[in-house]
Amino acid sequence: MPARFKDLCLDANDHQALADWWCTAIGYVRRPGSHQPSDSVPIEDPAGAGPLIWVNPVTEPKAVKNRMHLDVFGDTAELLALGATLIRERGGDIEWDVLADPNASN
Repeated sequence: MPARFKDLCLDANDHQALADWWCTAIGYVRRPGSHQPSDSVPIEDPAGAGPLIWVNPVTEPKAVKNRMHLDVFGDTAELLALGATLIRERGGDIEWDVLADPNASN
C-alpha cells in the first residue's frame, strides 16, 4: 500500500468562518491548542469517529468547480439556515439535495 488516508483539508478565503460553519454543521470542535488567526484551523469530531479536517487560509479566489465534495447526512433546512446554498433539489435521478457551504463562491 503506497499511501493511506490521514486528514481532509479544505481551502477557504475566510478559513476562520468556514471552520466555525463546519463545526456547527457537523458537530465538530476546534482542536485545542494555541493557534494564530492566520494559521490553518484543525477541527475534529469530539467523539473521535470522524477524520481530522484542516481549514486552510488561501488568498486566491475559487476559479472552477470543486473536484471533491463532502457527503453528509443532515437536515437541509437547518443547513440552509446556517448559510448553505441549495444547488440542486432532490428528485428525478437523485435522492439527495446538493448544497454548497458558504465558501463555495470563494
